[in-house]
Amino acid sequence: MTHTHEVSNQVPPHTGRDIAAHPALFEGLHREGAGWAESEVRALGALANSEPAQEWGRLANEHPPVLRTHDRFGNRIDEVDYLPQYHELMRTAVEHGLHGAPWADERAGAHVARAAKVMAWGVADAGHLCPISMTYAVVPALRATPELSARYEPLLTNRVYDHGLRPPLGKGGLIAGMSMTEKQGGSDVRANTTRAVPQPDGSYRLTGHKWFTSAPMSDLFLTLAQTDGGLSCFLVPRVLPDGARNAFFLQRLKDKLGNKSNASAEIEYADAVGWLVGPQGRGVRTIIEMVNMTRLDCALMAASGMRIGVANAVHHATHRSVFGARLLEQPAMVNVLADLAIESEAATTVVLRLAGAVDRAIRGDSQEAAVRRVGLAVTKYWLCKRWSAHAAESLECLGGNGYVEESGLPRLYREAPLVSIWEGSGNVAALDTLRAMVREPDTIEAFFGELELAAGTDARYDDALALLRKEFADTDDLQYRARHVVERMALLLQGGLLLRHGDPAVADAFAASRLAGDWGVAFGTLPRGLDTGRVLARARVAD
Repeated sequence: MTHTHEVSNQVPPHTGRDIAAHPALFEGLHREGAGWAESEVRALGALANSEPAQEWGRLANEHPPVLRTHDRFGNRIDEVDYLPQYHELMRTAVEHGLHGAPWADERAGAHVARAAKVMAWGVADAGHLCPISMTYAVVPALRATPELSARYEPLLTNRVYDHGLRPPLGKGGLIAGMSMTEKQGGSDVRANTTRAVPQPDGSYRLTGHKWFTSAPMSDLFLTLAQTDGGLSCFLVPRVLPDGARNAFFLQRLKDKLGNKSNASAEIEYADAVGWLVGPQGRGVRTIIEMVNMTRLDCALMAASGMRIGVANAVHHATHRSVFGARLLEQPAMVNVLADLAIESEAATTVVLRLAGAVDRAIRGDSQEAAVRRVGLAVTKYWLCKRWSAHAAESLECLGGNGYVEESGLPRLYREAPLVSIWEGSGNVAALDTLRAMVREPDTIEAFFGELELAAGTDARYDDALALLRKEFADTDDLQYRARHVVERMALLLQGGLLLRHGDPAVADAFAASRLAGDWGVAFGTLPRGLDTGRVLARARVAD
């Protein structure tokens, strides 16, 4: 029956192409001051979609981590076994500085370069980027206690992946995690019941149960616990300086939606040793620096995921024919693909702008710090909501082939909802923006100052900006309207950046659909008269 298996009209493999490459990525990289990193970003993107790296990601997800609570003699060990391919993903990410390395890099644009590399390397696997992100984010929080920062920061920024449970200061490099939520509180961390008791040597002993702790084989964790002075932040190592295992017990690994390559665990502290980070009673304020950095990474992962979806959809449509013509020539498909490409390009543009704000804020620019404060909250909310719908539509572009695990797109689809709750659900992110209005009004002024830079460039943008100002002038039921307001803020931020810096065809299409409202609920509802050919030409750069 060999004649029934002659393969025709099937799409060639997508591996070997740098699907992270896109004009918007490199335009943003240069615009935000990190053009010097372009060659490394390109090399990392090519590696991410190579056959070896794609195989690492596939195997790491098909064979999830396994918890081993005891050794064969009955001793408690609390270890999680990962495939060697997972460690290859981690090693590559660390050696390219996707973890804490930018904090030790004095070059302007170091954090922008890292953001672009996260987007490029995310093509290989999303799961391992969780501990990579937390290691990046722990550094500014740890600086609240200079003594601890001086001890651990050099190892958190060193480009050496040294896995295995050993005393932290004896390793070549460290990975850090975060352990905040408890079963009775979730996002309401002030409801936490874990207690921390001071000891004569200056350490604390922690007792309590944590509901979600990602990457439990990390070396260090920031955690929240109650003291007599209120909710406080602590640094808890897996292994103590003398080589003994800390009283940090893994109860189970979560069977969760999303990637399978990374483990998330419930843990029990039973007089675990920890050290206070920042003042007592200021735990939330101390750890919020870590939250802000991981919010940036949530947005980066969403933007990277959108690019993966578009690249796969356009690649399929380029090589697949139906009804006598390539899919890429079918008007209905053109509308869908162009709409997906616009969403992806807007996401890439805004996350690199915010990475630039992070970089400049770290270097002392207070105006950029204010833009970062609100810009991260609204962008994290919007991109993480949009990615799920974007992934579903990208998958559908491949027809039945997209629903087969071998295509990789089901993995993308399962991953998309995850970032929406990481570092705060949609409501948390939206309400955080409103909180800034009350407690930090200068941040809202800075945000509107950023939007005003695009005023006068497009009448549709100006009309949308005027409507947003009216929303802010009306304070009645603002919490009830929080998502609506934040959505408008996010769209105007993206639209303004595209009008100022983006390709004219993309900016025009964005304004016509997202700002003027000539757009349906589903992707593929763009109005007539747009230069979709130009939009897709930019999206097809890897083909």
